[in-house]
Amino acid sequence: MQRRTTARPGGTGKRTTAGKTGVRSRTAVRRPHTMDYSIVFLVIFLVGFGLVMVYSTSSYRGSLYMNDAAYWLKRQAVFAVIGVVAMFLVARIDYHFWRSRKWMLPVYYWGTILLLIFTLVFAAVSHGSKRWLNIGPLSFQPSEAAKVSLIVIFAIYISRHAKQLRTWKGILKSFVLAVPIIVVVGIENLSTCIILLAITVIMIFVASDKWKPFIAIGLAGVAGIAILLLTQGYRVERIKIWLNPEQYETGLQTMQGLYAIGSGGLFGKGLGQSMQKMGFLPETHNDMIFSIICEELGLFGAVGILIIYFVLLWRFMVVALNAADLYGSMIVVGTIAHLGIQVFINIGVVTNTIPNTGIPLPFISYGGTSLCFLLIEMGLVLSVSRYMRIKE
Repeated sequence: MQRRTTARPGGTGKRTTAGKTGVRSRTAVRRPHTMDYSIVFLVIFLVGFGLVMVYSTSSYRGSLYMNDAAYWLKRQAVFAVIGVVAMFLVARIDYHFWRSRKWMLPVYYWGTILLLIFTLVFAAVSHGSKRWLNIGPLSFQPSEAAKVSLIVIFAIYISRHAKQLRTWKGILKSFVLAVPIIVVVGIENLSTCIILLAITVIMIFVASDKWKPFIAIGLAGVAGIAILLLTQGYRVERIKIWLNPEQYETGLQTMQGLYAIGSGGLFGKGLGQSMQKMGFLPETHNDMIFSIICEELGLFGAVGILIIYFVLLWRFMVVALNAADLYGSMIVVGTIAHLGIQVFINIGVVTNTIPNTGIPLPFISYGGTSLCFLLIEMGLVLSVSRYMRIKE
């Protein structure tokens, strides 16, 4: 039997024994190649389109309150540049680096929990919730960092304990690992709590060969969300507004959003020609930006954006299926879960399909913290794509 030295990405370069046919040794060799530029193009397009829509939706408000029509555009553009630079930097780093030391996993895990607890204690109250930390002139939302952290934490954990996920005990143990992060976030931010729960369940489900334990996990998740809903009155009120928005004064946002969607027609009123953004619809450049897309670009524009999201998720799936190892595949699976669930929730809220909750539309809605950390996730996916299996 012949021995070979393999150059596994992120490995130590130790000698490994090839199989009888030598196939294992050859497939273990992974050298970096060109990243998936189709993902780069789609992401840059969405970021650029987001900047256009942020300006379109916020120019009236900026002129009225800030004496600068481009006020929110400038702020978002700064974060977009920072995020894109961070994306390419992370993409150039071998993704195995983030698990190269044993102490990294506990640092990610406990560091995330401590940061979230610190936010609960010291964060400034905004819109009735404590979600933001002020760092000088900038505001930082730790729950956005928690999404990236959770993906990396579970990618590392699953890659190290894959065999344990074949048992009920191993699956439940993996899920319990995420509970502290999910619960701490859920105290003040139910929508992000749901996203974190979805990321966890999907990553474990994909890595496991069992499905029955997930019924119990799903029921426990529903029960937990129900408790969080019933313990805070404003969340119960949101359910009532969702069912009958026309009967509540606070249902104005939902009704105006639906008016914007309906008035757009097939091709829309034209870019910058929205009427609802003229003070009728709150949060036009944030959570409700999709309704203005429908009003200005019509059904054609809205479907076009959805197609771009679907194509991006499809490219992620290609990378996940051809990743060099389970660790890389799990990073991409977590990103698929994050992006897909967040798009679904945002559009569901705008169309009143689900109760109102504050979730931005990825890459497009205004929000520097969300955009930067989402682009960092894209960098991780691009790094995985540089080492994925390709046909020669």
